Amino acid sequence: MSKVYITGHKNPDLDTVCSAYGYAALKNLLDKENEYIAVRCGHLSTSAKKILEALKITVPPYMPDVYPKVKDVCLSYDKKFEANELLTEIAKEYKNTNPSVTPVFENGKFKGLLSIDDITAWYMKQISSGTVEERIPKIGEVMRKDDAPLQAMDLFEEAKISLSTSVKRGLTVFDGEEYVGFVTRRCFLKAPRYNVILMDHNESRQSIKGIETANILEIIDHHRLDALKTELPIFIDAEPLGSTCTIVYELYKRKGFEPTLDVAKVLLTGMLADTLILKSPTTTAVDVSAAKELADICSVDISEFGAEMFSHMESLSSADPEKAILSDFKRYTEKGTNIGIGQCEATTLKDLDAYKGKFIEALEDVRAKNGLDWAVVMITDVMKENSVLITTDYRAVKYLPYKLLESKVLDMPGVMSRKKQLLPEMLYALGM
Repeated sequence: MSKVYITGHKNPDLDTVCSAYGYAALKNLLDKENEYIAVRCGHLSTSAKKILEALKITVPPYMPDVYPKVKDVCLSYDKKFEANELLTEIAKEYKNTNPSVTPVFENGKFKGLLSIDDITAWYMKQISSGTVEERIPKIGEVMRKDDAPLQAMDLFEEAKISLSTSVKRGLTVFDGEEYVGFVTRRCFLKAPRYNVILMDHNESRQSIKGIETANILEIIDHHRLDALKTELPIFIDAEPLGSTCTIVYELYKRKGFEPTLDVAKVLLTGMLADTLILKSPTTTAVDVSAAKELADICSVDISEFGAEMFSHMESLSSADPEKAILSDFKRYTEKGTNIGIGQCEATTLKDLDAYKGKFIEALEDVRAKNGLDWAVVMITDVMKENSVLITTDYRAVKYLPYKLLESKVLDMPGVMSRKKQLLPEMLYALGM
């Protein structure tokens, strides 16, 4: 079975993680020939972790990149040759498979690689000295010292260079201190490619590292399209809905499946998180209908379930400001300007004075570290349906249609959506 990794965007939020989880479950029902694995390419915020833990939802494992690795081309032999065995045992193997290198063990512990060059060198030494022995040597006598081993997680391209500059026919592969196999020159004739499905995004700069080296099989998203270029036609489901989890649930229905109780709970969690309990202006009638159906499967009340979810959110007054800003932060390049927009949810804005100074400083650090011209973060009160905007200095700030409360802090009554309400205003301001 081939593995297909389903990943959301960098700085994953609940919608991206939950939709990947739910879609992996659906794809494993539909396709028994492949294994679909939900992963995340970034670290969850403390609030997201607490919500998932409270709901007893398993967080998809962290996968930093999809660059091909040594482990993807690593070889191994079932048969073990001991160093104290005669070379005739190796000769039998050469007759059958003609390997360029063979792993050798000593009392069951890996000793090194034996290559045909080692055997040739041993016999040539005998011939050149004029004292060719009639006896068959032991394997350990013939072996020469290996070059430095590779690690299983070493990048394919870097390992390829290491082997190409070595006189050896193969190199040992370790995972930490444990021997796991070996590679030969043939292993590097063609780089392997990971199979990936993109959830909740379609832009390469928002995707997992190494996406340009992977096979993109599908895109499931609810954002504007600035999609990656693919080699072959692929399945894309991009709909203007409030949540990617809604799209996933609709795909369940189209395929004639009902999600299990656990999957329904996961999808409802992502849906209510991204639509702010169906209060966000991005919410559609399809989202509302889907949420009701998922709530019925879970036997929960939407409002109570949503309120319980958000009650587990970390207070921003005690959060690390930079981590909080980056927990849901997206970068855009528009009109030659690099901008970054973060969003943090809160259950109240009454404690804003306790942390706004730290957030202003941290936001400037985020802007500088990421090479941005303009950076902002929305602090959204989920319960009161209101936001404030913290911003770095930039000429376009004065064109935003929000009241300036104080330097770098603007009031945004009724604004809850970064995508539908804030981003269009920022793009308009950039053009002024």
